[in-house]
Amino acid sequence: MKLSKNIKRCEQSPVRKFYPCERNAVGRGLRVRHLNIGQPDIETPPAFFEAIRNFTSPVVEYAPAPGVEVFVQAVQKYYRGFGCELAGDDILATFGGSEALEIVMACILDEGDEVLVPEPFYPNYTAFINITGGKIRPVPTSAAEGYHYARREMIEPLINERTRAILITNPGNPTGAVLSREEARLLVDIAKEHDLYLISDEVYREIVYAGEIFTMLEFADAAENVAVVDSVSKRFSATGARVGMLVSRNRELMGEAIKICQGRLCVATLDQIGSAAMYNQLGADYYRAVLEEYTRRKDAIVGALRKIPGAEFTEPEGAFYFMVTLPVDDVEKLQYFLLEEFSDQGETVMVTPAAGFYSNPELGRNKARIAYVTAPEDLIRAVELLGMGIEAYNRKCGK
Repeated sequence: MKLSKNIKRCEQSPVRKFYPCERNAVGRGLRVRHLNIGQPDIETPPAFFEAIRNFTSPVVEYAPAPGVEVFVQAVQKYYRGFGCELAGDDILATFGGSEALEIVMACILDEGDEVLVPEPFYPNYTAFINITGGKIRPVPTSAAEGYHYARREMIEPLINERTRAILITNPGNPTGAVLSREEARLLVDIAKEHDLYLISDEVYREIVYAGEIFTMLEFADAAENVAVVDSVSKRFSATGARVGMLVSRNRELMGEAIKICQGRLCVATLDQIGSAAMYNQLGADYYRAVLEEYTRRKDAIVGALRKIPGAEFTEPEGAFYFMVTLPVDDVEKLQYFLLEEFSDQGETVMVTPAAGFYSNPELGRNKARIAYVTAPEDLIRAVELLGMGIEAYNRKCGK
């Protein structure tokens, strides 16, 4: 039977495609250490669980399609801390940041439309755009320039009559790059001048080691252009709660987006209530403590990776990922080797091959996205395993 050409254009997630091999490795008795997936081991704040335990309604009812009132109000309060006064209609609760991205792409793209995306990019952007019939036009970046891209000469030559939006992640996944306020202002100006949407994925907003913490919503003069994707997943280490939000002052966009929210009925009621409690009860001290912990983790993994001969990278400025060029011919082949043929003291390691983070997979063939979301001592051991695995792989390949 026929399947759609748009779904055929989508690929499996390069982050999750190795799961069956990992299960096999675990089944053989191996411990698999993770540098591959953004699943933090920082505890979810107790406020989330307490709010759910204190839920007293005898029925877990449908939530309103835009979000339960307590959640929407909590998000308004959170953004007020950035000087952004939002109306309730400026916020739509979504199933994580992922659904917010899916919704906005469905609202703005027709077959053949294009979205400018700095490359390397989060691979699921490809699926969210391809499923609409749109396509990514990559904005190439380089490690030598810290993966920064906010320059007119890099962006404007790529704009054409089919360009509908610029999609960015700030702080960056997978690069760890962080925009300065001046760079953000330039992107806003380009979007305004060319009548484009500026879609800003800000789910790692508070995790900034070098630079300023802000939101694109602060540029009030671009209210019609800016749409922000946000989530509790990484901010509060609550990835399984699946609560995100689409935030925009563009009334026409949000008026169309609500149709999709109504069609999927609602985001889980209890997860929204728990998320609201985290926003209402946690503030600057919490964010500061989390940033300090990720700083420790960043420093540990950077120091460990510098001991691997031939590994090259730019130290991340934010989020908890960065791109590393490894001294191998193909990181995907290396990953299969690590899971199927390599171990040390009953352990092996996973990274994310970076081919899927590029429009041309060959550009990422010898690169990996590294996630540092576990304790420093665990990261050091994982990198030690990676280094030993690279040596064993290259011996096998005759290098």
